[in-house]
Amino acid sequence: MSNTSLNPDIPNSEGLRIAGGKTGILMLHGFTGSPASIKPWALSLAAEGFTVFAPRVAGHGTKIQDLNNSTWEDWYDSIESEYLELKKVCDRVFVAGFSAGGALALRLTQIRGSELEGLILLNASIYDERKFMHFVPALSKILATVRGGVSDVAKPNPPKHGYDRIPLRALSSLQKLWKIVERDLYLVDLPLMVAYSINDHVVHPVCSETIINNVFSVDIREIAFEKSFHNVALDFDAELLNEETLAFILDVMSGELARGESSSAFDERDLIDAEFESIVSGLSLDESSPSNYLDDLDRVENATERFIQPDPILPKVDQASRAALVGIFGGALYLLIEIITGFDFLGLGPWPGVLGFVGGIATYIWRTARRDDDFDDGVIL
Repeated sequence: MSNTSLNPDIPNSEGLRIAGGKTGILMLHGFTGSPASIKPWALSLAAEGFTVFAPRVAGHGTKIQDLNNSTWEDWYDSIESEYLELKKVCDRVFVAGFSAGGALALRLTQIRGSELEGLILLNASIYDERKFMHFVPALSKILATVRGGVSDVAKPNPPKHGYDRIPLRALSSLQKLWKIVERDLYLVDLPLMVAYSINDHVVHPVCSETIINNVFSVDIREIAFEKSFHNVALDFDAELLNEETLAFILDVMSGELARGESSSAFDERDLIDAEFESIVSGLSLDESSPSNYLDDLDRVENATERFIQPDPILPKVDQASRAALVGIFGGALYLLIEIITGFDFLGLGPWPGVLGFVGGIATYIWRTARRDDDFDDGVIL
C-alpha cells in the first residue's frame, strides 16, 4: 500500500533513515501518527552512533483517506520491508514500537524473533476494552471517520504528529491485528523493555501488564513514567525514555540481558518431564503379561454382575405440597412486583410475599421428606 499522497496533512511526517554503526534500531510510530511522533527519541539514539530507521507506516502521515484504504497487512508489509533494508547494513537489529507501533513490533518479533536482538515497547497497544470499540466494525460500514481526541501529551504545545480524525475501517483492521498479536505473545522470548505511562489516556497500562505476563522472555525491564501522558517522546519524560532505552540496548549487547528460558524454568520443566516418564513407565501394553489394564477393563464390561443404577423415586405431590408450591411461586411473584412497581397491594409492604415464599419452602420440604422415610416416629421414655 503506497502512501505517496501529495500535500500531506502532517508536517515533517517523512520517514527517517540515519546511518550509523553496525547496530540498527527499527522504530515504529503509532496508529494515525507519523515518524514526527517519535522523532526526538529516534534522533537521541542516532546521536549515540546507532543506525536508525523510523519509517512512515503505510497509510500514515499523508491523507487520512490513505489510512482508511489500508489494512494491518499493508502496515506490516511496509515495516518488514524497512526491516529487511536495515538488516542489509547492520549485523544486529533492535525493534522499538510506540502505541500501535508496539503491536507491529510484537508481530515482527513473533515472526522474525530469531533475527532480532531485543524489543522495546512504549505504551504498546494490544487491545482496547472500552465499550464503544465493540461497535467499530459495524460503524465502519456506514461512517468513514470520527472525530479524534486531542494529542495526549502533558507538555504544552506539542507539535502536530498525526491525523485529527480516526478512520474507522483502519481501526477495525487494527482490532484484527491486536487479536493476532495477543494470541501469539508466547512466541516472544527476546530481552524486552516494557515502558508505559501511569496516566496514559489512550492506551491503558493493563496492555503492558498483559504483555509482561504472557511473553516467554526471561529478562524484562519495566519502566514507568509518572510525568508524561501517552506520547512520552514529546513529553516531560522524553529524556528519561532516551536514557533507559540506551541502557537497555547496551545491556543486551554486553550479554547482561539474554533471550530464552531461565535455568529455573528448565529445572522445573525437567522435573515435570521426569514425573511424566515415571508414570508412563508403570504402564504396560505387553501382551505376554498375564493381565493388563485393557484386559481388566474388558472383564468389567462383560461381567454378568454389574451395578445397575436404580431409577430415582420421585416424591408424590399431595394437596398440601401443591399449596406449598403456590406459596413459593406466588410469594416470589408478589415480592418481584412490589420491588419493581413499588405498589403495596395489602398495605403490609413485602412481608406477605416473604411469608408466602418461606412458608411454602418449609411446608414443601416437610411434606416430601416425612412421607417417604422408613424410620419409626420413636417413643419418648
